[in-house]
Amino acid sequence: ASLVESGGGLVQAGGSLRLSCEASGHDFRMNSMGWFRQAPGKDREFVAAISWDGGNIEYLDAVKGRFVISRDNAKNTQYLQMNDLNPEDTAVYYCTASRWSNIQFVDYRYDYWGQGTQVTVSS
Repeated sequence: ASLVESGGGLVQAGGSLRLSCEASGHDFRMNSMGWFRQAPGKDREFVAAISWDGGNIEYLDAVKGRFVISRDNAKNTQYLQMNDLNPEDTAVYYCTASRWSNIQFVDYRYDYWGQGTQVTVSS
């Protein structure tokens, strides 16, 4: 199974980006999925997660009200809409999927990882 992110790039502060994560080799309809990020010199951190049916969603406090996670199980794809971006959001963003159906908050509970996509927000 593999996860492939797309949609990263360079954007000015206040701008928006939409990340996509397409899964292949495995049907992730019953798996929770999420996004993590890692900024230079910092630990990887949880950003958002969504349960298998989209019924439960959680966000990092710093992105609440600005980011929206969603999924399309028919397409085996999840998304992260990022609005009102600021320089502190600059990081490599990773798509991930867990063997569990319910949302997970820590990286060791996730079993599949994408290669990451760079998001850079200029001030």
